[in-house]
Amino acid sequence: MPSPAPLLRMRGIVKHFPGVRALDGVDLDVHAGEVHCLLGQNGAGKSTLIKVLSGAHRPDAGEVLLDGRPVRLADPTAAMRAGIATIYQELDLVDGLTVAENIFLGHEHAAFGFVRRREANRAAAGLLARLGHPEIHPATEVGRLSPASKQVVSMARALSHNARLIIMDEPSAALAHDEVANLFRVIRELTAQGVAVVYISHRLEEIREIGDRVTVLKDGRTVAVGLPARDTPTSRIVSLMTGRDVEYVFPPRPAPAAERPEVLRVEGLTLPGHFADISFTVGAGEIVGLAGLVGSGRSEIIETIYGARRPSAGRVLLDGKPVRPGSTRHAVRLGMGLAPEERKAQALLLEEPVARNITLAGLSRYARFGWLDRRAELAEANRLAEVLDIRPRDVRRPVKTLSGGNQQKAVLARWLTERTAADGAGGLRLLLLDEPTRGVDVGARAELYAVIRRLADRGIGVLLVSSEVPEVLGLADRVLVIREGRLVHEAPATELDEHRVLDLVMVARHGTKEGSGD
Repeated sequence: MPSPAPLLRMRGIVKHFPGVRALDGVDLDVHAGEVHCLLGQNGAGKSTLIKVLSGAHRPDAGEVLLDGRPVRLADPTAAMRAGIATIYQELDLVDGLTVAENIFLGHEHAAFGFVRRREANRAAAGLLARLGHPEIHPATEVGRLSPASKQVVSMARALSHNARLIIMDEPSAALAHDEVANLFRVIRELTAQGVAVVYISHRLEEIREIGDRVTVLKDGRTVAVGLPARDTPTSRIVSLMTGRDVEYVFPPRPAPAAERPEVLRVEGLTLPGHFADISFTVGAGEIVGLAGLVGSGRSEIIETIYGARRPSAGRVLLDGKPVRPGSTRHAVRLGMGLAPEERKAQALLLEEPVARNITLAGLSRYARFGWLDRRAELAEANRLAEVLDIRPRDVRRPVKTLSGGNQQKAVLARWLTERTAADGAGGLRLLLLDEPTRGVDVGARAELYAVIRRLADRGIGVLLVSSEVPEVLGLADRVLVIREGRLVHEAPATELDEHRVLDLVMVARHGTKEGSGD
C-alpha cells in the first residue's frame, strides 16, 4: 500500500522552450510502492515532465521534493544518485555488450583498472532473480534477447543504482500480449519491494490493470491529480485529456460496396523464416487489417509487399502491374506508400524540419527548373500540419523536437500530400500502415482514424497492421488473421470480435486459411 507521505512531490513545475510554454505549473505526487500513471495527449507535456524528473531538463520554476526534502536534479547522473531511473520506450542498451555489462555500464565492478567479471555476473544474477527472471544469463549478449527480456535488463540496470522511483515510458509498446502480462508481474514485484513506478501509456486498459492512481496533463497543465485508476470512468479520463467528450473513436464504416476495383493482389508470397504462401487482395477504397501476435509475420508481409524485403516465391501486383521484388523505389513509383513501425529508425530524418519530413516523398512536385520552391513546400506542410493537428504548429522546427505521436502524424502526412489524388498520375493507390497509432493518444487516434477513412473514401486501398485487436476490428472493412506466418482466417470485420480473433491467433496451431463462414 502507498505510504501516507509522498516519496516524490513536484510543485508548480514550469518549463519554457523558444516560443513554447511546455509546462505551466505542473503538480505530481508519487508514493512509494505505487504505480502512478501519467496520462495526456501528445504535446500535453508528459515527455517534458519526465525529462525534468530524470535530470535531462532543468525547470524554469517550481520545486522537486524527495522524502519531503528539496532536490536539484541538475543532470541525469544527479537524478540517478537521488534514486530516480528512467526507462524510455526505445531502450538505451548496447546490443554488443553482455547483460551484466549493460546493467553496470558506467559503474562497473572494477579494481585497479580491471573489470571483475565474476563479481559483476554474480551481482547481475542477483538483480535478475529479484525481478523474477533468473533464466536471463548475465553473460548473454543483449542483442540476442527478446524485447521483453531487454526491458527486464533495463529494470535491473535501474535497480543497480538503488533506484527508488522508476519512470517507464510506453513500456508495453513493443511487447506481445503474453510479454505485457510478464511486464506487469515484474512491476508488481518492484512495487511490493517499495519501489515507486511512474507509468506512461496510451492504453487505458493497461492503466486499469496495473495502475493505482492517475494524473492527467493537458496543454502543459495538471487537470487531475491522484484519480483512482480502476474506478475512474473512461469517458471522464478521455474528457480530461482532450477537453471534449470522445464518444466514438472510429469513424462510421460505409456500407459494403457491391464490387470494388482491385488495387492490390498478393499471390503465394513467401519469405523463409517469416511467412509462407500468403495470398489476398485489397480493393479500391477498402481497409484491410492484418491481425496477429507480434512475431507472426505481419510486419514482414507489409515490408515485402513494399519491396523492403525480397521474397523467395510469389508476386505482388498493384493495379494489375507487377511490383519489382525488393525495390521500394518501384513500389513508390507505382503508387504505394508506407508508414513503418519504427518511425525514428525507418521513416524520419530527425535533424530535418517537420516540413521536409512531410514533403520528402514528393519533393519533385515542388521543383521548378531544378530549384526547390520552398514557399510551395512550406504551404503544403502547413496545410497538412493543420489537417492532422501536428503540435506545435511550426513546420520549420526539427521533427526530433516533436512528441512521439506528433512524429507519427508527420510520417502519415508524407503520403497525404496532393500527390495522393486518386485520379492523378503517380498518385497514391495503396497505403501500408504498420502500427500507425503506436504512442498516439486517444484524441489524436480519433483524428488519424478519420483521416485514414477519408483516404479510403477517395478510393485508396489501405493495408493495416496493429497489435491492438480493437483497432483492427474498428477501422478495417475486412480482417486477415495471421498465425506463425500463415493466413488462418479471413472475414469481414463485422463478423468478428476480439475474443474470436484472439482464439484464432493463439489456438489455431494447425489451421490453414478458414473461410468467413467458419
